Parts: sequence; C-alpha cells; structure tokens
Amino acid sequence: MKVRGAAAMVTGGSRGLGAALGRALARAGARVVLIARGRAELERTAAEIREGGGEAHALVGDVGDKEDTHRLAGAAAALVGPLDLLVHNASTLGPTPLRLLLDTDCEDLERVLAVNVVGPFRLTKAVLGSMALHGSGLVLQVSSDAAVAPYPAWGSYGVSKAALDHLGRIWAAELEGTGVRVLTVDPGEMDTAMHALAMPDADRGGLARPAAVAETLLEMVRCAEALPNGARLEVSAWTPPASVRAAS
Repeated sequence: MKVRGAAAMVTGGSRGLGAALGRALARAGARVVLIARGRAELERTAAEIREGGGEAHALVGDVGDKEDTHRLAGAAAALVGPLDLLVHNASTLGPTPLRLLLDTDCEDLERVLAVNVVGPFRLTKAVLGSMALHGSGLVLQVSSDAAVAPYPAWGSYGVSKAALDHLGRIWAAELEGTGVRVLTVDPGEMDTAMHALAMPDADRGGLARPAAVAETLLEMVRCAEALPNGARLEVSAWTPPASVRAAS
C-alpha cells in the first residue's frame, strides 16, 4: 500500500503504540487522524507531529460509544477525505488489577467487548463502503497473544481479542474481490502504560519500544497487497514476503 498521501485513522492514538504509529505514518507522508478519549494528551501528540512537518488531526471520542463511532468516522473523512487506512489500536483491559472470569462483573466484560470488538466493527462498517467504492483500502487490527493463549486473569481481554481476530478473518472473506484488505497483528509485549497496568511488577527493560514496533507495522502496511487477506501477523516473527524482497 502506498503510504505517502494516504488518509489514515489510528484509534488509541494519544500514547503508546497508537501515538508511535501515528508519528511513523506522518513521517512517511500519510495524512493522519488520531482518535482517543483524553483531549490534552491527544492534542499534544498531534501537535508534536505537526511540529515535525507531518499532517495530524486530533479527534476526541470513545470508540466504545455508538454515537461517538459514527461521529468520528464522518469527522475524519471531512478532515482528510475517504480513509485508505483504518488502524484499530484502541483497547481496554477492563478493571485492574486483572481478575479471574469468576470475579468479573458482566458489565465489565460488556465494556471490554464494546471497546475492543464492537467499536472496531462499527468503525470498519462505517468506512468500508467508501473503500470498496474506490477498490482499495486496508483495515489493520491490533491484537495480542492473549487472543490465542488462555492466560488466567486475562479472560475479558483475551476473549475480546480472540473475537477481534476472527472478526478480521470474516471481514476478509466477505470482502474478497473488492480490493479492500484486512490484517490483524500481534505487536508483542511493549513498554506501555497498558502493560504497566496489567503487569506492574514486570521488568520494563525486556519490553519492546512502541516506536520500534510502529516501524514494523508501517512496513506491514506497505506490504499489505502482497500478504494473504485476513492474515494474522506477529511483529516478533515478521519478515517481508518473498515477492517484496525480490522486488526491492
């Protein structure tokens, strides 16, 4: 996918991986819309990108809120035009310290699913028509190894990410032939505020830096057309497709 000039939306874009990916995309020439709930941190991140010569816009909203979802999709299109790239990075762990499913309130599970699954579903649905009309577009879903490994006390988050993974596969199957692609990526363990909330006693020194992970995600975006639609990728195991390596 050509990044320069692309219209991109990144949810959870105020800090961590979302902010790092927003910076990487803007440096590569994309017109970036960042979405997050916290206004001050979000606007600061967008301002930093603009100061560095990139194009970035800040939209405050909650992807887990139905009314916000449709407003955000429309506002993003008004700012940068029809989206070429939609990155579902925003997510929530649920209550911390993390707890067993037996100790999880139904309302807390509902909130995790609303942010991590239903929100991405709504946003994707809101932009797919335009992407299909143009015959191109990429939806990139940020998942986790908790989607495939049953870690005790990570139940709400793991269930939501497993559902997100399969949602991506179904989107890809239903969009076959439209030119729209859907990829899911496991970024691995990173030194982020979310990881610190989940595992406050973890050794931070052994964790990946969001900026480094963002550069790998940017490479994946550039290689998207050479990857199987609906693929689940892992940053730790990433190598560009043979066809891309041969052409470079």
